[in-house]
Amino acid sequence: MRDDELLTVPDVMERLKLGRSTVYDLIRSRRLLDHHRPVPSHSGAGCPRVHHPRTGGGRLMAQQRKRNPNGAGTTTKRKDGRYQCAVYVLQPDGTRARKFAYGKTWAECDTKRRELLAKVDQGVPVPTKSAKLAEWLPYWLDNVIKPRRKLSTFDKYEAHVRLYLVPLLGAKRLESLGVTDVRRFLVRLEKETTAATAKESHRVLRSALSSACREELITRNVAKLVEPPRTDNRELTPWTLDETLDFLAASRKDPLYAAFVLAIAMGLRRGEIVGLRWSDVDLDNRVLYVRQQTQRRRGVLYDDDPKSRRRRAVSLPALCIAPLRWHRMRQAAARAKAGERWQESAYVFTTRTGRPVEPRNVYRSFTRVAQSAGLRVIRLHDARHGTATLLTAAGVAPRVVMEILGHSQISITMDVYTHVVQDTQREAMSHMDRLLRRRPIRA
Repeated sequence: MRDDELLTVPDVMERLKLGRSTVYDLIRSRRLLDHHRPVPSHSGAGCPRVHHPRTGGGRLMAQQRKRNPNGAGTTTKRKDGRYQCAVYVLQPDGTRARKFAYGKTWAECDTKRRELLAKVDQGVPVPTKSAKLAEWLPYWLDNVIKPRRKLSTFDKYEAHVRLYLVPLLGAKRLESLGVTDVRRFLVRLEKETTAATAKESHRVLRSALSSACREELITRNVAKLVEPPRTDNRELTPWTLDETLDFLAASRKDPLYAAFVLAIAMGLRRGEIVGLRWSDVDLDNRVLYVRQQTQRRRGVLYDDDPKSRRRRAVSLPALCIAPLRWHRMRQAAARAKAGERWQESAYVFTTRTGRPVEPRNVYRSFTRVAQSAGLRVIRLHDARHGTATLLTAAGVAPRVVMEILGHSQISITMDVYTHVVQDTQREAMSHMDRLLRRRPIRA
């Protein structure tokens, strides 16, 4: 082909893979040059003809490096000095719409353009406008949390979304939510409620934004960049060994005596105690299986997996065997007395008619016995910490304590493990005292 050969606009479109409007724009702006000579915009019978640039020569190739073929989007410079790219992307409803992205430099903006094109090639929907938090959070609760998490967790998250996150942040869109917005939200919430509430709301928001990142609705989780409020750790005050023995002696005649023994000797949670069935108790082999827990939710009792979904088999201490045998005989007598009113449920701890015991009634009985014995009133859950403390004093390894109590992480066990009884600490220091006094200390 001769250097002075002129090509028609369709020829240029085909050779350079440009659109017709792009070629005419280049002609009108006099940007089609052969070396340094502008090419006439019209030639012949009104048909635009342009010079064909030589490979490696001319300025057209240098100019064209920053222009994209049809369907590849456009990149332009804005009046404020930033760069803007626009690409037609797939919407969640199947339609196509123009998506804009911005950058401080042409290269940064072009990178974002290529990322959008990659999603177009993969068929990944890219919403032109991100959802508001008031729209995303309910969707996240129903489609991410509810199918995968415990009902109690869902209820807790739903309360934070309904009471705090939507009222204070609901108008913000996912991609426009910034670090400052999250920090102001936490400061306000801590002032209006408590630091613990603000910390939990921060955890819920962080989880929701992490899901949005996984679904490629946003590129970063701004909640992770904000430090949660600090809260004071609750001081653990379990019973001493003497107090524990006094409680067991005072509760011996209580109908829930066996439940109290399991709570103190094995560290079972209240829901795990109420959820026990006789099929979970092997008295002959002295093994107890923790397979479920019973909770009340919105007026209805339901069975759920244990906390952290940690089902476990625990050896029954000898002191638990006799109370459980006595309780089974007492339940058989109650069944015979109730007659047709008895509702067979297979639960270990039941009412006089066979229905499962209310979880809150276990705590009420626990408190009543403690008060009647003149003991400090503690939470039933604190009995678990008492179990860990007593096991610690007996020299049981933290990993074994973790398995007995059903902790999901060893760090939880170690937090409890540090609360060793004062007698154990004094004994340890007395050993140190004897070691150091074996040889006189010279001044």
